[in-house]
Amino acid sequence: MNFLTIFARNLKQGPQTEAFPLGPAFTPDRLRGRIEFKAESCEGCRICERVCPANAIRFAKTPDGMTFDCWHNTCVFCGNCEFYCPTDAIHQTNDWDLSHLNADKFEMVEHGLIPNQTCVECGATALNTAPMVKNAKPPLSPEEYNEVRARCPKCRAKYLKNRKVPA
Repeated sequence: MNFLTIFARNLKQGPQTEAFPLGPAFTPDRLRGRIEFKAESCEGCRICERVCPANAIRFAKTPDGMTFDCWHNTCVFCGNCEFYCPTDAIHQTNDWDLSHLNADKFEMVEHGLIPNQTCVECGATALNTAPMVKNAKPPLSPEEYNEVRARCPKCRAKYLKNRKVPA
């Protein structure tokens, strides 16, 4: 093809590029983008921190509980954290536009806090994590789930062991 043929075809078909940043751009539904964290669903296993190849995810103990930080300027959007999370506390959105000024680089973080709570049974202070009850037989009712969540890990184990299972 010569130049005039290509030029005429491009004039007839219109532009082939996206209007971004001046207009909306197409985003595939399954695009792996920015991380979202739901602290109320997290069970505190920290698997996401261990499987992150870029070390973008960090947990830290504080007097208020345990903090979760995912640095988006370090994240490679591989999806390991979402794949290995047993409670779906981490979800990748299809938000890919993370451009920012260099002065704002320390604001490119997904932050979450798993707060401390006082156990209703023994009074100990423990993290208010989601209970690890995926394999409970039969599954917990919403009332039982809330009762288990209000306890420390030792009291949770005791509660589940002594749970009255309908015959």
